[in-house]
Amino acid sequence: MPKNVALDEVTPAARATAPRSLWLLGPALVAGVAYLDPGNVASNMTAGAQYGYLLVWVVIAGNVMAWLIQYLSAKLGVVTGQSLPEVLGARLTKPWARRAYWLQAELVAMATDLAEVIGGAVALYLLFDIPLLLGGVITGAVSMILLAVQSRRGARPFEFVIIGLMVIIAVGFIAGLFVAPPDAASVIGGLVPRFEGTGSVLLAASILGATIMPHAIYAHSSLTRDRFGSAAAHAPTEAARTEASRIRRLLTATRWDVSIAMLIAGTVNLGILLLAAANLAGVEGTDSLEGAHAALAAGLGPVVATFFAVGLLASGLASTSVGAYAGAEIMHGLLHVRIPLLARRLVTLIPALVILGIGVDPTLALVLSQVVLSFGIPFALIPLVALTAQRRTLGPWANRVWTTAAGIVASVLLIALNGALLWLVLTGA
Repeated sequence: MPKNVALDEVTPAARATAPRSLWLLGPALVAGVAYLDPGNVASNMTAGAQYGYLLVWVVIAGNVMAWLIQYLSAKLGVVTGQSLPEVLGARLTKPWARRAYWLQAELVAMATDLAEVIGGAVALYLLFDIPLLLGGVITGAVSMILLAVQSRRGARPFEFVIIGLMVIIAVGFIAGLFVAPPDAASVIGGLVPRFEGTGSVLLAASILGATIMPHAIYAHSSLTRDRFGSAAAHAPTEAARTEASRIRRLLTATRWDVSIAMLIAGTVNLGILLLAAANLAGVEGTDSLEGAHAALAAGLGPVVATFFAVGLLASGLASTSVGAYAGAEIMHGLLHVRIPLLARRLVTLIPALVILGIGVDPTLALVLSQVVLSFGIPFALIPLVALTAQRRTLGPWANRVWTTAAGIVASVLLIALNGALLWLVLTGA
């Protein structure tokens, strides 16, 4: 079990060097890396290149929904001291139900990992001309090193590493905007919700599917549990009153944490779309990561293209580590089985290496991984909203009526758009 770092466990030196609330930030920034994975890069880059500024509103709307969803997941972990998979594992009393739920969640986690390893492999190919299979092996090896930090050093050092990678991601993907900024009037025009044909609907669904991912929902509750430990706010004792005060402080810090993480993720995702809209609109071949990199090199120069590739590499390394962490928590919570994280990383790396080894087009593999993710969205969203609305689960911290209503609306919209994505892909429309 990763080391818990509760508020009272922070050292005096740490308190002296950072405000108390600032020291509580971190879990959302780690979970937020899922919103900057290679699937997001591919979706946003393609949307900007093919439709210009049309889908700016989709990126912003997805980010707003992501804020609510990630906050609910974090709140569940803070108040109950359990992850979403652990709570569901306790509620699903039938062994077959737990196994069935675990199977779909595991497949979704593996599909996510597939996209992230492929993204890292493509980045290494673009930067150093390393073959994709070897690039996948290197990406997996580095992710194992990052997971070793989490397993042996605890939550806080792992957060520092992932946050550092997030900074590299942000710089890598946004640097091009300073060389060739977008048209402000066109950006404002993109805030008006509209579509242009089924292709834009497909890309909108792909953007949202790549933005709000099941494994990020599972992971965030686990990350807050690891940082803050378990709660005892339901007991009518003096200790419970003290714990309630602690939870109140933690939830306030969590709102800031989620807000900062989503602001960073949303800005980077929007920046990717705007970069493509301003510089790659109508350019052939930009529907793949390799094509987008080549187009950036031709249009904005090799420096911007290199920044893009470095950002893609950091994206693959950070997001695959968080994805592996989420997969381990899914298994532990639902099956009550905890396989050593590094051993699990080796097993889950195999599908991605097989895909790379047999020569499947990386962009096609990314698209198919998003389709698999679409299947998992309802299984993560519906229980999350339902559980956080229950007083028997969260006691006085249960959602208010408007929060639950907003969660239901977001869930319905996301499930409908992911359903549209599945339909359009499967029918070839």
